[in-house]
Amino acid sequence: MMVHPVVEKVTQRIIERSRPSRRAYLAHLDAARVKGVQRGTLACTNLAHGFAAFPANDKLKLREQKQPSVAIVSSYNDMLSAHQPFEYFPKVIKEAVREIGAVAQFAGGVPAMCDGVTQGQPGMELSLFSRDTIAMSTAIALSHNMFDASLYLGICDKIVPGLLIGALHFGHIPGIFVPGGPMTTGISNKEKAAVRQRYAKGLATREELLEGEAQAYHSAGTCTFYGTANSNQMLMEMMGLHLPNAAFITPGTPLRDALTRAAAQHAVKISQQGGNYMPIGHIVDEKSIVNAIASLHATGGSTNHTMHLIAIARAAGIVVDWNDFDELSKVVPLLARVYPNGDADVNHFQAAGGPAFVIRELLDGGFAHDDVNTILGHGLRNHCKEPFLDENDNVVWKDLPEQSGDEAVLRKYTNPFSDNGGLILVQGNLGRAVMKISAVKKEHHIVEAPALTFDSQEDFMHAYQAGQLNRDFVAVIRFQGPRANGMPELHALTPALANLQDAGYHVAMVTDGRMSGASGKVPAAIHVSPEILAGGPLGLVRDGDIIRVDATQGTLEALVPDDIWASRKMATADLSSSHIGMGRELFDVFRKSVSAAEEGAAHFPLPSLRDTVVPLHEGTDTGEIMPGSDEDFLFRKNK
Repeated sequence: MMVHPVVEKVTQRIIERSRPSRRAYLAHLDAARVKGVQRGTLACTNLAHGFAAFPANDKLKLREQKQPSVAIVSSYNDMLSAHQPFEYFPKVIKEAVREIGAVAQFAGGVPAMCDGVTQGQPGMELSLFSRDTIAMSTAIALSHNMFDASLYLGICDKIVPGLLIGALHFGHIPGIFVPGGPMTTGISNKEKAAVRQRYAKGLATREELLEGEAQAYHSAGTCTFYGTANSNQMLMEMMGLHLPNAAFITPGTPLRDALTRAAAQHAVKISQQGGNYMPIGHIVDEKSIVNAIASLHATGGSTNHTMHLIAIARAAGIVVDWNDFDELSKVVPLLARVYPNGDADVNHFQAAGGPAFVIRELLDGGFAHDDVNTILGHGLRNHCKEPFLDENDNVVWKDLPEQSGDEAVLRKYTNPFSDNGGLILVQGNLGRAVMKISAVKKEHHIVEAPALTFDSQEDFMHAYQAGQLNRDFVAVIRFQGPRANGMPELHALTPALANLQDAGYHVAMVTDGRMSGASGKVPAAIHVSPEILAGGPLGLVRDGDIIRVDATQGTLEALVPDDIWASRKMATADLSSSHIGMGRELFDVFRKSVSAAEEGAAHFPLPSLRDTVVPLHEGTDTGEIMPGSDEDFLFRKNK
C-alpha cells in the first residue's frame, strides 16, 4: 500500500527540518559505540566495582568481557498500581538472560509519580517536570557504561516518555520497553464518571465517591481507561519498542510472564554480541515518530503527547510541531473507541484486536510507514501479530483475525468511526493551542461566550460551588503554564464543567495548562502557547470578553477591538504559593529553563554538530576541524 500523500508530505517536511540535528544525533550515537562489550572500556578498578556484589557465575561472565550485559531500568514502586507488578520482573529477567548465557543487572530505578494520586493536589505541579527528571535518572543508571542492551520497565504518564528520552541519549544501546499490563475491568468508566458528577453536584457523599473510585481502581495494573498511560503503551507498540501486542496483557498471568522472559532474551539478541544489533537510536527516526502520531490520532489518544512526542523526537534530533499533528489528524481515521472516547476499556480494546490490529489497519490504509526499524528488525508489519502460549508456556505469535472482535470498539480503516483523528490545532489572537474533540459532540465544537478568568483551579471550583457559573461562559484558567507552576493537569474541573454542559449551558475552557489524558466531552483549548509568563496574550483577556473557540475552523480568538486589545497590560498573579512546599522549591530551575509547550515543555537542547565527537574513518590517526556555518564540528580521535 502506498503511503498517503499527506503522511508522506509531513514526513518529508520533518526530515528536512530535522536534518542538521538528526545528523548530529547519529554522530553522537556512532561515537559512543565501541567494539566488544561496553564494559571493555572500563579500567580494572571500575569493572571490579561493577560486579563486586554479583553471584560467582555472573561475576565470571562480566569479568571475561565476552557475553553481553543487560541493564534493567525500572520505575517500580508499590504505591502505583501500574508499577507494582514490576517488583518481581527483575528476577524473571535475570533468570531468562542467564538461560542464554548472558547477564542482567538492575542498573537503577527512576521516580514514578501517579497523576491519579496528585490530581488537583500541590504535587501535580511536579508532574510534568518529573518526565525530564526520569530522563536524567535513566542517564545516571546507564552512565556506568557496563551495558550492551537495556530493558525499560515503565507504563504511566511521564514515565515512559522520560525513560525513552533518557534511552535515546544512549542511542547506541539497544533497548526494549517491558509493559506490566492493565488491571482487570472494574466498574465501567461510565459509572465512575457518573458518581463523580453526582458528587460535584452534592448528590453523592464522599463515602459513595470513594467506593466508586475503589471499584474502578481495584488491583495491580494500569488504569483501564485510555488516558496518557495507555496511550504510552500504544505508542511503544507503534514505534516497535514492545514485543508485538504485549501492552495490554494483564499482570500476574502466565502470558505476561512469558512476554517478560521473551523481552529479556530478545534484548540479548539485538545487542552487538547477539548478532542482530539494533540500537534504539536507529529505531526512533522521523518515520517512526510520524507513525506514533498517526496511532495517537487513530485511537483518540492523550493530548499530553502533543508535548511528550515532541520532547521524545527532540532527544533523537527530530523537530516536530503542532502543524504536523494537525495535518496528520485531518487524514488519519479514528479506528478505536475506548473511554473517554467510548464506553469500552483497554481490556475490551485488547480483546477486539488491540494495538496490533491498529498497526495493521494503519499500514493497510497507507497511514503509517512500514519501512522502519523495530526491535524485530526492519519492517513494522512484523508487529501485526498477537501472542499466545505454546505447550511449554513459551510465547508464540500468530496472525491476527481479519475482522475486529468488536466493531463497537475497534474497526478497520475502511469503516472508521470518523475520517479524522479528532486532535486539532486552534490558533488566533490568543495564541496556539490543541483540542481533543473525539469525545466532544458536534453541537459543542463551537462555543462563543463571555470569558470568566480564574488564576487557579481552586478559584474556579469555589465559583462553581457558590452557584456563580450557571450561565454560558468560557473559563479562562490562567497562569497554569510550565513557567508559572509546572503546568498541572486540570482534570479535576471536568465533572463541574460536564454538569454545566449537561444543564444546557454553552461552556468551554481555555488554558495554558494541561488537561488529563482522560479529558472528555467538554471542549477545551489547552497548552495555549506562548504561556502568560512568556508574554502570551491569554494574559490580556478580561472578564466579559467574548471568546470564540471554534474546532471546525481551528480558531481561538478574543473578539475584542484591536485598539482596546493593544492598549491592555498583561495580567499578573502572585504565584509564590506554587513555588514552595511539596518539594516545588527544588524545581525552580526547571520553571526558569523550560521550553514552550509546542517545543515539548523540555529542558534539553537539540543535538548539535558543533564539537561532536565522532569516529574517524579507518586509517586516520588525527582529528580534523571542518570549517563552515553553524554545523561546524570537530572530528576527534575515537579512543
